Amino acid sequence: MTKGRLFDEWPERYDQWFTTPIGRLIKEYEREVIIELLRPRNEERILDAGCGTGVFTLDILALGARVVGLDTSLSMLMRAGQKAKGYPFYKVIGNMMNLPFADYAFDKVISVTALEFIKDARGALKELFRVTKQGGCLVVATLNSLSPWAARRKARAQKGQSPIFGKAIFRSPDEIRNSMPVEGIVATAIHFQKDDSPGEAKKIELQGKLKGLNTGAFLASRWEKPN
Repeated sequence: MTKGRLFDEWPERYDQWFTTPIGRLIKEYEREVIIELLRPRNEERILDAGCGTGVFTLDILALGARVVGLDTSLSMLMRAGQKAKGYPFYKVIGNMMNLPFADYAFDKVISVTALEFIKDARGALKELFRVTKQGGCLVVATLNSLSPWAARRKARAQKGQSPIFGKAIFRSPDEIRNSMPVEGIVATAIHFQKDDSPGEAKKIELQGKLKGLNTGAFLASRWEKPN
């Protein structure tokens, strides 16, 4: 099964997860990290590589950026297009390992929870950096191997309960940091667990942030491209 087909059956299920009480909280914290690192500005041309159903694409568009959403799954990409109707959002079917764009094509590039489904992380990051303008930045978020969430997802995949995660490659902050030739910023979020109540989750998340823990389930990195 191709990666595109692997995700074709997931759009509705993926979006529904973020409507649950704990899912909404996760989305809020992940959005906060993404926007803080990407800092999208009005009229910037931004590539959202592996945009999926556009869960975070809308937040970037709402800040005035023009976004090209790339994904291997047509069904997810169409869902993203429906959500972004009226915004300057352009859909492209494609693969992160071979982007159909010229060098320096985008002011900024972002990829959220797509790298874990690519074996060659260095190659993918190099390709994303290629299409980033000099002076621009690349922001990548993936699933953290140091988080208890990773162990649970692997266990569920082995039992056939979450087959999509059987294809996932979880990486650590150091692995991500060392995948690029330039120094970057690495941060994690989502220090609470799926079964925690929203109230307790907020307390745990605050403590994780204050302590600067690197074990959050959501691992985000930012690299600036030298002029």
